[in-house]
Amino acid sequence: MGNDLSGIHHVTAIAGDPQRNLDFYTGVIGLRLVKITVNFDDPGTYHLYYGDGQGRPGTILTFFPWPDGAKGRNGPGQATIVAFAVPLDGLQFWAERLEDYKISYEGPIARFSDRILTFLDHDGLQIELVGQRRLSGNGERLGAVPAKYAVPRICGVTLAQEELGPTEQMLTGLLGFRSVDQVSNRYRYVTGDQSAESFVDVLVMPGMLQGRVAVGTIHHVAWRTPTDRAQLDWREDLLRSNTRVTPVQDRQYFRSIYFREPGGVLFEIATDPPGFTVDEAAENLGARLMLPPWLEPRREAIEADLPALRLPTSRPAFVRAPGQ
Repeated sequence: MGNDLSGIHHVTAIAGDPQRNLDFYTGVIGLRLVKITVNFDDPGTYHLYYGDGQGRPGTILTFFPWPDGAKGRNGPGQATIVAFAVPLDGLQFWAERLEDYKISYEGPIARFSDRILTFLDHDGLQIELVGQRRLSGNGERLGAVPAKYAVPRICGVTLAQEELGPTEQMLTGLLGFRSVDQVSNRYRYVTGDQSAESFVDVLVMPGMLQGRVAVGTIHHVAWRTPTDRAQLDWREDLLRSNTRVTPVQDRQYFRSIYFREPGGVLFEIATDPPGFTVDEAAENLGARLMLPPWLEPRREAIEADLPALRLPTSRPAFVRAPGQ
């Protein structure tokens, strides 16, 4: 078995309008726009990365915006919820903030040892804010959210599945997750050390209509590994288990391998290095459209196909490309 996975690296979802997406996650949720680039497999589509002030693995939520895309559907075979950790004493702040923005929410509800607020973004993606006692509120103020209430990281995801067995076997066997709790049809598994532990909740939903990945749904979940060597070890383990896994893909800011767990959810194992400062200084992250070297010769055509974005007020008012 490869080295233990050290938690979530990032979660990638499908959005609709890129401007609404940017305004919501930087304005309402208070994340930093870490990187503006494109989907390397479909360069006519933005790939927007949000995270903490340094763009550290484990804090990153990314989106492929499909302005004319069909609406997705949550159901078995899909990751359906992304969960952010927040300090337990910050839930009241977040409830009031959601009310200020006229965003409907449920909770706080008790689940395992946490208390949770749940709501939908403008595309219907389900988000949970998980109040955790061990968080001291030492985040960064990136916008209108005070540092003591800021979202420090993604702490988990929920998978919907027809049955538990095959998914549980991969999680606890091949991938090394630990089974920690169960309530009704929800089963929890964790990976990583306690300071940055990530959970997977598996909701067993037999007989439900299968999910469809499109606007408002999660595309894939990426797990952290510290080095390229460790990633290659994971790939060898997956191949030995007869799991179909891609060759290593260069994603500029990390290297990736992709595979599907038995229930159909797309997983990725991503390296921590080289990180988001490989092509921008930390203070300039998210300030302009960045392209990898192999797409740079096509910049003019790519820029022409992308809609302009109005960036947060600390950035230039509009950007389509450098020098626009």
